[in-house]
Amino acid sequence: MAGFSLSCVVLLCAVVAQAKPTIRKERVLRDPELSRQAHEDNKSFQYDHEAFLGKEEAKTFDQLTPEESRDRLGKIVERIDGDGDGYITTAELKDWIKRVQKRYVYENVAKVWTDYDLNKDNRISWDEYKQATYGYYLANPEEFQDDKDQFSFKKMLPRDERRFKAADLNGDNTADKEEFTSFLHPEEFDHMKDIVVQETLEDIDKNGDGYVDEDEYIADMFSHEDGGPEPDWVKTEREQFSDFRDLNKDGKMDKDEIRHWIMPQDYDHAQAEARHLVYESDQDKDQKLTKDEILENWNMFVGSQATNYGEDLTRSHDEL
Repeated sequence: MAGFSLSCVVLLCAVVAQAKPTIRKERVLRDPELSRQAHEDNKSFQYDHEAFLGKEEAKTFDQLTPEESRDRLGKIVERIDGDGDGYITTAELKDWIKRVQKRYVYENVAKVWTDYDLNKDNRISWDEYKQATYGYYLANPEEFQDDKDQFSFKKMLPRDERRFKAADLNGDNTADKEEFTSFLHPEEFDHMKDIVVQETLEDIDKNGDGYVDEDEYIADMFSHEDGGPEPDWVKTEREQFSDFRDLNKDGKMDKDEIRHWIMPQDYDHAQAEARHLVYESDQDKDQKLTKDEILENWNMFVGSQATNYGEDLTRSHDEL
């Protein structure tokens, strides 16, 4: 989509005492870019390394010898084999790739966790989050009477509470690390997708009719302040709305059409990479990999590059 990056991020103010509520800035949600490298059929395998290990981890493999790389790869394979049957399926490999690419999300949560876990019980209650994020506003509302932030706080507090409740799967009004991760990064979790769609609708639907019409769709990405002609990319977006966003051709997008727009299902990068790795390494063509098959083709997975997996292998499964 013109004018937008491909990922959806949730931004938090760094100063907790006067933190701003969560704000969605971008609309279209896609799988994270697996690699900065082009996926070419050559022997560098850099795309595969970054997809399999993660971008930062792939860089550190250069420091390892081939023997060290193979040894660490063998330990990684044991982690990927979720059911312990001795085979790596495409589904298991896909799950691993997605988990690696999602590490930045968990690392982000780890950085802010102590800011919100005020009583240090390793859980974050709604009251703790509300106090850390909105406490100053709630205690000093008079300071916001003439401030544009007042509208934002009033709007976002109930929205954050609704999102928190959706993330709180066991309904105890507190969030463990997984639940809090889904609260801060709802775009990464299937059970939070309805919330993402609802928040997107509320952001764009300025007339409050429960739909997004073409003008609202354009206004979300382009401010026509000077009265001049619209840029060509805006005209293209109008065509996109008519041809591809408004699926039932009633002149507006409902929730299902918004979901189709911001959560495109046309291509799963992790699935494609998993299939590629299996196809290239599956010597007996049984559509799954043994540890030996992976180690035989170790240069495709890790080459003589490696990872912080010496560190990762000591983590619990949930931490990765």
